[in-house]
Amino acid sequence: MSALVSIITPSFNSAKFIAETIQSVQHQTHQNWEMIIVDDGSFDETEHIVRSIIEKDKRIQFYKLTQNSGPAVARNNGIEKASGKYMTFIDADDIWFPTFIENSITTIDETGIPFVFSSYKRANEQLEFVYSDFIVPHKVSYSDILKSNSISCLTAFVEIQKLGKKYMPLIRKRQDMGLWLNYLKVVPFAHGIQETQAIYRIRENSLSRKKSDLIKYQWQFYRNVEKLNIFQSLYYMSHWMYRGFMKYRN
Repeated sequence: MSALVSIITPSFNSAKFIAETIQSVQHQTHQNWEMIIVDDGSFDETEHIVRSIIEKDKRIQFYKLTQNSGPAVARNNGIEKASGKYMTFIDADDIWFPTFIENSITTIDETGIPFVFSSYKRANEQLEFVYSDFIVPHKVSYSDILKSNSISCLTAFVEIQKLGKKYMPLIRKRQDMGLWLNYLKVVPFAHGIQETQAIYRIRENSLSRKKSDLIKYQWQFYRNVEKLNIFQSLYYMSHWMYRGFMKYRN
């Protein structure tokens, strides 16, 4: 039997999109997976929609947190429950292309690198491609991610049988970046798959798109999470600001 893949999905008031996200998982060419959905205190129809799907597909698990605690807590809860050889993430409004899992595993097998990630398309809520495709680098190191986080939760794929389980820092933003850096302290680099493998849906009210306090959060991440000194933080912040502007210039 093919290897089990654990898929971690946090959700919060995701009723509008989550069925489409689950469908993209169900359509994978690699079918041996478990989808662990951790709901972060939704008050819409998310639970009803997911449970109705679970009735027909027992590979999907649903857990609900008693109170809204943020995506890091929800994802860490899912990581703790993961039992697969591989671990990957998809948010409750994003979409994978059918070969995403298959191509990720094949790349790990061919390169011997247990941490891979892929390029993706970027769309608005109506799945109109309002930005150019985000094409990832061929490889990224710890230092590269401090300059610009080119690994999206949407396509990160880790062989936890080799690298073990690591968890996200309990912060409101940049928690995924913290997890990638934890893995990149163990392996010299992650391998980037150039072919687009997914669609990232950019929400108007998305936490990651509110720019007013992004600089503050990034600085706090360097200083409080990664414990960089002031000069290192200034160095990486300058790179991050420039590359962040270039990422969304078109």
